[in-house]
Amino acid sequence: MTVRPGLSTPPLLVIAHGSRDPRHAATVHALTRRVAAARPGLRVDTAFLDFNAPSVPQAVSRLAADGVRDAVALPLLLTRAFHAKTDIPAVLRESTAALPSLRLHTADVLGPAPLLTAALERRLSEAGLRPGDRPSTGVVLASAGSTDPEASAVIAAIAREWRHTGWCAVRPAFASASLPRTEDAVRALRAEGVRRIAVAPYVIAPGFLPDRIARGAREAGADVLAPVLGAAPEVVALLLRRYGQALRPAAGQLLSA
Repeated sequence: MTVRPGLSTPPLLVIAHGSRDPRHAATVHALTRRVAAARPGLRVDTAFLDFNAPSVPQAVSRLAADGVRDAVALPLLLTRAFHAKTDIPAVLRESTAALPSLRLHTADVLGPAPLLTAALERRLSEAGLRPGDRPSTGVVLASAGSTDPEASAVIAAIAREWRHTGWCAVRPAFASASLPRTEDAVRALRAEGVRRIAVAPYVIAPGFLPDRIARGAREAGADVLAPVLGAAPEVVALLLRRYGQALRPAAGQLLSA
């Protein structure tokens, strides 16, 4: 999907992972539409690493064909794991190698950030939790998971910090690669006597791994399951913040032929 109100500012190219699940692309497009609506005059394009179209090379070529000279490539990722460190830089280098007129400034990944914690809080509230429930509620912060130890450590650090905002407990969990699984974290909290357990998926869009998180929450008897982050206002604000940061001098990594 491409939102093109004009080229008065460098366009934003949002790069999502992609999924065979059609809900994934639909959620990403809903998010990019809201980003464009929040910043009139900003062209927002969407590309996918896999499964969905347009691909990153296709989206980059389209920018160049439209006469774009500068753009920001923003990985729609919550941690700096393999995709952020390897896949996206490689595909952007390949995509721009034959396009000397186009300069891509690469934005940082979204997380960690207080705005993401605020988005998690919003989703838990939408799922039925009230402010007074906080002291008696344990939260499972459920991420997709990664083989990158840095990414797993970030999730654990977010959980520790979030615990200090009044929840009786916050535990990290992972849908793949790392342990514990969502269901194990829910059962551990229940065994410790936590009265109410909520699962907060730390993922942008639906798909195979978010479904695994939801299934684990249900099987283990979690009391509350929040929706994915999706197009939450806080996520929209964070994308625009990362976009602005990438355009500051010496901020975003510059890719050009």
